Amino acid sequence: MIRLKTKLALFNLLSKLIFTALFLLFLPGIIERIYLRQVDKDLIQKREKTIALISEAGIEPFIESDSTGAFGSFNILKEEYISLEKTRGGEELNEIVICDRFIEDEIITYRAINYTFQVDGESYLLEIGKSLETITQGRKSIYRIILGFLVFIILLTLVTDLQYTRIILKPLEKIKSKLREISSPTKFDKTPVKTNTLDFAALDKAMIELMMKIEDSFRKEKEITVNISHELMTPISVMRSKLENILIQEEIGEETAMRIEESLKTLQRLQRLVNSLLMIARIESRQYLLEDTADMADLLTEITEELKPVATDKQVELRGHYLFNGCLRQVNRPLLFSMFYNVINNAVKNTGSGGSVSIRVEKISGALNVTVSDTGRGMTREQLDKLFSRFSSRRDNNGDGTGIGLAIAKSIADLHGITVSVSSIPGKGTDFSFTFPENS
Repeated sequence: MIRLKTKLALFNLLSKLIFTALFLLFLPGIIERIYLRQVDKDLIQKREKTIALISEAGIEPFIESDSTGAFGSFNILKEEYISLEKTRGGEELNEIVICDRFIEDEIITYRAINYTFQVDGESYLLEIGKSLETITQGRKSIYRIILGFLVFIILLTLVTDLQYTRIILKPLEKIKSKLREISSPTKFDKTPVKTNTLDFAALDKAMIELMMKIEDSFRKEKEITVNISHELMTPISVMRSKLENILIQEEIGEETAMRIEESLKTLQRLQRLVNSLLMIARIESRQYLLEDTADMADLLTEITEELKPVATDKQVELRGHYLFNGCLRQVNRPLLFSMFYNVINNAVKNTGSGGSVSIRVEKISGALNVTVSDTGRGMTREQLDKLFSRFSSRRDNNGDGTGIGLAIAKSIADLHGITVSVSSIPGKGTDFSFTFPENS
């Protein structure tokens, strides 16, 4: 996947390169035509100056200087030459031609203007030329200058396009940042993003309205969950009481007693489920106060001591590494106990005989970090994506649980502003990392 601003920059660059390639394809011909026109113009100007000089001074200073009745001159590099000679009367010439001239044992090709004129009844031929090699070098120099200028312009416009694209897409980045930073719709920042782009303003408005609708749906869902849970508590308690009363009667048979015990177990699971749903609803509604202090080492030690019998029965080593011990402020200790208990208990349950579960407490970049690692069966990417979903049975349901233990743990973490990250390798184990806010 490519980012939008990168796509725009690549499109701009590609379009510039295509137009530049087409321009460079026709550039040599354009330069040649323009340069030759300029050369021809220079030759004509020199012809006019020479004719004006002859008209002013006469032909004698040129012709008398040469015993052959002709005059010739060229510069030291033989790049330009001029010749003047008598001709027999005939065709009048006024043309620009390509011709070869033999100068000092060297044949040089020139672009020359031939012009015939008369002075005192005598015909003369004036020839002024410029070497093709000089013309070619001039064209190449102009071509290199234009090419360098084009490269500079392309690079400059590319940088400008990138900066401009970054500026105009800044509101979109802010919208993405708002979405990325929220853990629930209730925490979405509903402040409109400042932008003068109508599309981004409409997108931001639609996103705010969507989040408000989702928030309202979540609120109604929580209310329904709480109401249903409360409504279920009374009949469950009544049914348990009646079944327990029947069970203590002496006249019931053994088979009936077994069925009643199975029903009681089912009611117990149902009651735990209802209690868990109520707990999540209360956590998400922030009905719990964060007024306690908690010693992290004491809290985790209490949990490990409680779970040691379970770990011993499974032949799983349960150990703690408390490299840093912090006293947490403004927390709910029972909720933190429940959060770590659920995670550590799941780690023990999902670790086979001979494996280990370790709890590591340390300070990383100024923040308290607790990592729970196990050598269990691990999870795939698909399982990790659904790990904190309610009723996920991959890690927190061994047949007698409710399937929402990790969902409760995540809700507690969100309430305390704790960042939870999970990494897992199938067949090797799983790491749960809890990073507390620095101000806790």
